[in-house]
Amino acid sequence: MNSKTNNSVQFYDYHPAPEDLCSEILDGLSNKQKTISPKFFYDEKGSHIFDSICELPEYYLTRTESTILEENADEIAEQISEACVLIEPGSGSSKKVRILLDTIKPSVYIPLEISRSHLKSSAERLSEDYPWLEVHAACVDFTTSNVLPYSHPDRQKIAFFPGSTIGNFEPEMAIDLLKNIASMVGSGGGLLIGVDLKKDEFILTAAYNDSSGVTAAFNYNLLERLNKDLDANFKLDEFDHHASYNKTYGRMESHLVSRCKQTVAINSHLFEFSEGESIHTENSYKYSIDEFQTLASQAGFSNKKTWTDKNELFSVHYLVCV
Repeated sequence: MNSKTNNSVQFYDYHPAPEDLCSEILDGLSNKQKTISPKFFYDEKGSHIFDSICELPEYYLTRTESTILEENADEIAEQISEACVLIEPGSGSSKKVRILLDTIKPSVYIPLEISRSHLKSSAERLSEDYPWLEVHAACVDFTTSNVLPYSHPDRQKIAFFPGSTIGNFEPEMAIDLLKNIASMVGSGGGLLIGVDLKKDEFILTAAYNDSSGVTAAFNYNLLERLNKDLDANFKLDEFDHHASYNKTYGRMESHLVSRCKQTVAINSHLFEFSEGESIHTENSYKYSIDEFQTLASQAGFSNKKTWTDKNELFSVHYLVCV
C-alpha cells in the first residue's frame, strides 16, 4: 500500500501485522534464555528515547560518527556517483543522512523504518528542508525484507547504514543482512556503514549505563510496549536494566533482569520468571577494522575506503558490491 504524505514524499506501508509481532515475541520468550529482538525497541516512544540517548555525553557513538562523516564528506562524495539513489535501512530521525545530502546530492532518498509515525514525521521534515529531493519512505522491517518500494535502473544505488546497527546482529545474521543490502544495491552499488570499534571496557560500559537513566528507560519501554500492544502485564518496577561487556564474544549485552519470582501473561500465554532471570534485549558487537571487513567480504562486498576518528573509537566504511 502506498500514499502521498505531501507533494514530495511517497509513503509505502509494509508494516508487519500485529499477529507477526506477537508470534515473534512469544517465540523469543519461550527460549531457555528469554529474548526480545532489539528491533522492537522502536515504537514511537522508543524512537524518541533513542534520539535522546544519542545526545548523552556518555554515548560517544553518534557524535563520533557524525564527526567522521562531516570531516570526510568531500572524500566520501568522490566515491559515489552523482544523482544516485540513496537508501537508508533503519533511518530513524534521518539526521546523519543530511550530511550526505549536502555533499553527494542524490536524486532519490529511500528511508526504511519500522516505526510508522517516526518515519512519516522525519521524511516530511527532510522533504521540506530539501525540496529538490525525491523521497520514497517505506514503513518496513528491513531485517526481513529486501524489497525496495522504488527503483531507478539507470542510477547507482547506495545504502547508508550508520550508527553501528550492524552490531545488533549475531555475526552470521549480520552477514545475511549485508547480503540483503547487497541485493538492494546490486552489482556496482555501494554501502556506507558505521561500525563501532573495540575499545576500553570502561568507555563501553558507561555508554550503555548512562548516569541519567535514559538507556534504562529505553529498555523498560520495551516492556511498556508489550503491555500496550499485546495486552501483557509486565510490572516495570519488578525488572532491572543491566548492560555489561561480554569479553568472550566482544559485545555489549543489555538485559532486563527479574527482581523476584513472578509470572507474566501475554494474552493467554504465561511466562515464569525466577529471581535473577533475564530477558536478553540487545547485543552490540564491537569489531576491529579487519574483523568487519572480513565479515563484509563474506556478504559480497569489497572495501574501498575506511575512515576513523583520531581516537579510533569508531569507523565508517565505504564498500562496493562485487
